[in-house]
Amino acid sequence: MSSVQAPSLAPLIPRQILFGNPEKTSPQLSPDGKHLAYIAPDEKNVLQVWLRTVGQEDDQILTADKKRGIRIFFWTYNADQLIYMQDSDGDENFHLHLVNIHSKIVRDLTPFQGVKAELVELEPKFPDQALVALNLNNPQKFDVYRINLKNGAVEFDTDNPGNIISWTSDAEFQIRAATASTPDGGYDLLLQKADKQWEILRHWGAEEEGNSVSFSADSKTLYIQGNHDANAKRLLAVDLDSRQESVIAEDDQYDVVGIIIQPLTRVIQAVSFYKDKQEWQIIDRSITPDFEEISKVRPGEFSVISRDLEDKIWLIAYKIDSGPVYYYAYNRESKTSTFLFSNQPKLETLQLASMQPVSYEARDGLTIHSYLTTPTGIPSQNLPTVLLVHGGPWARDTWGFSPTTQWLANRGYAVLQVNFRGSTGYGKAFLNAGNREWGGKMHDDLIDSVNWLIEKGISDPQKIAIMGGSYGGYSTLVGLTFTPEVFAAGVDIVGPSNLITLIETIPPYWQPIKAMLYHRVGNLEKESEFLKSRSPLFFADRIQKPLLIGQGANDPRVKQSESDQIVKAMQQAGLPVQYVLYSDEGHGFARPENRLHFFAIAEEFLAKYLGGRFEPLADIPGHSGIVK
Repeated sequence: MSSVQAPSLAPLIPRQILFGNPEKTSPQLSPDGKHLAYIAPDEKNVLQVWLRTVGQEDDQILTADKKRGIRIFFWTYNADQLIYMQDSDGDENFHLHLVNIHSKIVRDLTPFQGVKAELVELEPKFPDQALVALNLNNPQKFDVYRINLKNGAVEFDTDNPGNIISWTSDAEFQIRAATASTPDGGYDLLLQKADKQWEILRHWGAEEEGNSVSFSADSKTLYIQGNHDANAKRLLAVDLDSRQESVIAEDDQYDVVGIIIQPLTRVIQAVSFYKDKQEWQIIDRSITPDFEEISKVRPGEFSVISRDLEDKIWLIAYKIDSGPVYYYAYNRESKTSTFLFSNQPKLETLQLASMQPVSYEARDGLTIHSYLTTPTGIPSQNLPTVLLVHGGPWARDTWGFSPTTQWLANRGYAVLQVNFRGSTGYGKAFLNAGNREWGGKMHDDLIDSVNWLIEKGISDPQKIAIMGGSYGGYSTLVGLTFTPEVFAAGVDIVGPSNLITLIETIPPYWQPIKAMLYHRVGNLEKESEFLKSRSPLFFADRIQKPLLIGQGANDPRVKQSESDQIVKAMQQAGLPVQYVLYSDEGHGFARPENRLHFFAIAEEFLAKYLGGRFEPLADIPGHSGIVK
């Protein structure tokens, strides 16, 4: 007699593997091709920038961040120097720090208290300079400064009249173009004339989007993105003599997303559109053989993440949905690839779930694209489910490895990630369908997604939770207040509860985009009742199901008060709420100790109300979470 083995879930994956630090990540090649820098933890498990000589194993630590860990760094065009960015406990007031790779001396290039630095541009012809935007004179606007990387001198370069939100320098490293917000909620494309006065090259209305990208090597052509005269954002070349625009790359439905530009010749080489997965369109035929070779190395989506100035070596990242990111060095002369490392080798031996693109119709006929992940080893039927809602909302979910998605699937849940109306990348008609629909049709799309899961037999209607961060956290609160019978529980991470107080407390440097917020969300000055009608706080008494909230105390976007006020309202009404506040975090949880702590609590919470598996909460030293 033979016994048929019942299907069973894959072994429990420790949270430490999914939410801990990567082993090595984000490699970048020095401009002379001699050194490779990357991010990896030190012996105290804090992420630092490391360095190795190409072809050797002389890896050494360059930085000494004490607590938060470094996530963003890049080489300057001086092969001895790289720059990393760091804020303080999540306040988003980033400073630029210059590191000499030989002496390991670190210099804070922007040592200004309460000031945020944004890198505008580095240019190979001017290796000892950086153009940096700082809100030094006025917290609401970023002027451009020229920083001398040899001596650290900070020199005022270009004044912001108050509404410029991005800058573009030409081939001579002079600010020549900018994108400015306008009172109608749209944007102006600006060109700086010889007398330093700005001239409007084009206007995009509130239902359109556009921006400057780069100048050609002779500075006679300006490359821009825009969705004027089309549904989706195209890449265009503007002849600055004739003012004629020509199309470089376009797709009817999908926006241009990635653009590869040769750093010395400034030639546009390739453009990507993100459909269900990433698709490349080659513009410069000289790289066609390279892309053909790169695509054969291993499966998954690839991107060129770094290159030396001789353009002999490219660093390539390969992304898959059920494993780590793999990094390779590709030699353009020999057309060969050398494996460097993967960011999380421990993932390679695990049974991870695949992420499937799916689409269906919303109640008004709009096509909604989503990603469905179901647990490995068991049938995709009548499963407890988590609707995982992305933030933004002007962003989108993409295919690939997601620690949160894999964690939920491994615990026994189906996971649906919905690109509801208002998500970006799908053209302006889809984006504009989300205007004034926070808590309205954007939420209807989520409910229609739940109904699709139930109709397909994938989900147990009694065991569906809603979870997300930022706008996804707001969606969680909307789900539990506006449709209280649909979800069994909710997990809200840094989500706003009141759209009025959200807009009232935006960071000062968001002032230029206020008109856009008024157009897309609602007008604070004229429509407070409308905004109130879309704010979960005022409907907290309708909540029937348990809610878990995670919040960073230093969040500059969604202030701690957004979570405090709904927790207070629920506690006063005797409604089930758990609240975890992290004293050293901002808009999300950057420190692994805090991630591990919050997701341990969330895991037990979901297991209690959906019935999935959980790894018991162990002691996590170093977290700052206070359960309130």
